Amino acid sequence: MSRGGYERLPMYAFPDSSPRQRHSPRSSSPPFLFTSASTFHLNFPSHDTITLPRPRSRSHSQQSHFHLKTRSIITLLKFVLPASLFLLLLGFYLYEPHLELAFYSRTWTQKQIFPVPRLSGCFDEARVNPTYNLTDGLHGPRRTEVQAGMSLRMGIDCYDFAGTIQSVPPTSTAFIPPDERTQYHTYWRNDLAEFGPRQEWMLKSFFATQNLATSRLVLWSNGDLGPNDILNRYKSTFSNSFTLRVVDIPTLARGTDLEGSPLLVQKDKKAWVDGDLVRLLLLWNFGGVWVDMDSLLTRDLDPLLEHEFVTQWDCYDKLYQPLNGALMRFKQHSPYLCEAFHIMSTADAPRPGSTDWGSLLYLKLWRALVAGGIPPFKVLPFCFSDARSCRLDNRLPDPFEADDVRGNRMGMWNGGMGERGKLDEALHNIFGVHLHNQWEKGFPEGGWVERLLLKGYDNRLQSK
Repeated sequence: MSRGGYERLPMYAFPDSSPRQRHSPRSSSPPFLFTSASTFHLNFPSHDTITLPRPRSRSHSQQSHFHLKTRSIITLLKFVLPASLFLLLLGFYLYEPHLELAFYSRTWTQKQIFPVPRLSGCFDEARVNPTYNLTDGLHGPRRTEVQAGMSLRMGIDCYDFAGTIQSVPPTSTAFIPPDERTQYHTYWRNDLAEFGPRQEWMLKSFFATQNLATSRLVLWSNGDLGPNDILNRYKSTFSNSFTLRVVDIPTLARGTDLEGSPLLVQKDKKAWVDGDLVRLLLLWNFGGVWVDMDSLLTRDLDPLLEHEFVTQWDCYDKLYQPLNGALMRFKQHSPYLCEAFHIMSTADAPRPGSTDWGSLLYLKLWRALVAGGIPPFKVLPFCFSDARSCRLDNRLPDPFEADDVRGNRMGMWNGGMGERGKLDEALHNIFGVHLHNQWEKGFPEGGWVERLLLKGYDNRLQSK
């Protein structure tokens, strides 16, 4: 240590220094000269070392200022945190939060979403099955328009648009053999649960709303549904309009790109994967309309049937999963389904318990069609069959909750929940209500589903 408490450092610690820059040993200037601008000048001694001051400890004023800041922050937090918590709880009490977050792996989207599949040639005239009229299917005249061209999120716009599609009374009363009628297909896994009164409401909704002279409901299962009093009663009452059949997936897949594929044995506990496969194979073989078992039909679907269509998943415009197959219509041997089977056979297998063969498949198919210059199938607006999946202010009330007497959860339906009210009118405009499973739940006594739908089904069936 040198005098004055300075540490001595070797000169090579300052590589830019040179003998010319050193001060004379006779210089009386101190080694460091501080200025008011907080800079300093160096006066180097004649030998090869210089001295630097030891760092000074924090002054008392600096320490006091630090403690003052700390106390201020702590005091601020004592008031801000409780106030924020109070406002948050108040918000939850006064409002119903509605948040939807989805996180998608960039690796997954780059592989599964963005690439556009190539068509396999199913629309080539030489490959189209003679039962399918290609000219009419792609370019034939249509009486109704089922695509609005807008998201229909505001107010009751979607319900009003559904009301513009009017039914036309049948012009013929001639008897149509059951196999030649429009076939409506639905599916129930007998190994998951017994077919009971909760499932019966779908049957009631069909027979109460559809034209039974021109339509037939086929209830498919993966095995014999066994002796069932409910089903036997409908088979007896509607012998020409109702039948039961067992699904044979390998047989249904013959002649498609899925024939012999290991994908045909896909099955999950929710019946989502095999349900998506079954609906496409049934429509390919028999044509007609697919209706999920967890649906309640509200009016005749006949004015929609001039189109081939799937449905919009909800009103949120999901970027990667915008389409749904809970209600869909394709003609027998439709080239649209032929191309769907090609995509299914060449893409990755669906994840277990997923809807990859539903929403993702229809999106891939739609993009492949427009990229190949083929007019795509139609997409029904969300409210036509899935009005539960929208904003809080314009979606249907929860079917499984009692009507809120205070009117806090009814949104725009407040004051219009009775017969011939706003909600009743909307239900007469749309075509169905998709309940999204929830089989363990019942419809509340006196709720809007019971008052405006279930009682109406029973009354109409009594007169048939």
